[in-house]
Amino acid sequence: MERLYKPWDTADCLFGNAAVLAFLCVQCLDGVLTYLGVRNWGVGIEGNPLISSAVAHAGLVGGLTSAKLVASGFGILLHLRRIHQLVALLALFYLAVAIVPWALLLTR
Repeated sequence: MERLYKPWDTADCLFGNAAVLAFLCVQCLDGVLTYLGVRNWGVGIEGNPLISSAVAHAGLVGGLTSAKLVASGFGILLHLRRIHQLVALLALFYLAVAIVPWALLLTR
């Protein structure tokens, strides 16, 4: 775990700042693409049961907004704890399993 963690008092890291910005951009893009997909095809198209439950309880905009704010908050917390490699990996993970499939589905 030492390789993923650096103390709070280290200097700013360009890689870490870029990683958290990429993570936040991917979260926003995922929210927009999920909104478009669920609006077009219904909540059944969403593969994440947490998002489906949030949308069912709070509505499309409220559920997606709250889920994306929670995810963004955790990403920022990881950034503040200097766990930048994990933030970058999560951004790539979201890109691969959320952004690309939604983009392919919505461009058909």
